[in-house]
Order: sequence, then structure tokens, then C-alpha cells
Amino acid sequence: MPRFRYRMQNILDIKLKLEEQAKIAYGLAEQRYQAEQSKLQEMLARRSGYEAELKSCMDGRMDLQKIHELRSACDAMKVLIRRQMMEVHKKELELEAARSALMDVRKERMMHEKLREKALEKYRKEELDREGKEVDQLVSYTYNAK
Repeated sequence: MPRFRYRMQNILDIKLKLEEQAKIAYGLAEQRYQAEQSKLQEMLARRSGYEAELKSCMDGRMDLQKIHELRSACDAMKVLIRRQMMEVHKKELELEAARSALMDVRKERMMHEKLREKALEKYRKEELDREGKEVDQLVSYTYNAK
């Protein structure tokens, strides 16, 4: 029985490579998103620390210079947090685009794999038919030879 050869195997190989590249791009986008998200969490923790320190300064003996510094630090952190939230949102959109691209490439690869499976089934059926014909010819030859 001759070996099955899928005539569009090179396209399937290219689709597999494209999928690997898309997976890598998605992983990198996810890493960038997680990095920006962790920066945002650090900023939020820092701001809450400033606010807690400001609250404790207001409860005890009031040091106006320290209170003024803490208030400006809180205000500055709010601005930085807004900027970081925009950056996180931008990275989230990039992550979504990479995920979408990965899904598209994966669909194309799966489509080509299904085409390959159908071609393999067709090949097997044709081989079974060919073998059946050979057996029929052999039987009829043997029968006629007697």
C-alpha cells in the first residue's frame, strides 16, 4: 500500500508555525499586561499608605508641613494612578487583539487539519476499493482458470 501524502502539507506546516508565533505573541502581551497591572497595584498600595499616614498625622499632634506633603503626595499618586490605569487599559486591548489573532490562526489550522483528515479518509476508502477490485480480479481469474 503506497504511503499517504497530503498535497497541502506545506500549508498545514506554515499554519502550525503561525500558530506558534501567535502563541508567543499572546504570551508576551499577557506578560506586559501583568507587569502594568502589578505597577498599578503597587501605586494603589503606596497611595493607601500615604492616606493612612495622613490620617494618623491628623489624629495626633498636627504637623502642618507633614500634612501638606502627604496631601500633595496623595494628589500626585492619584494622577499617576489614572495614567497607569490608561496604560493598563491599553495593554488589555493589546492582549485582546493578540488573543483574537491567536484564535483566528487556530481556526485556520484546525480547518486545514480537517481537510487533511478528509483527504486521508478518502485515500483509505480508495485503497480499500482498489484492494477489493484486486481481490475480485484474483478470484475471477482463479475461478476461470479451473
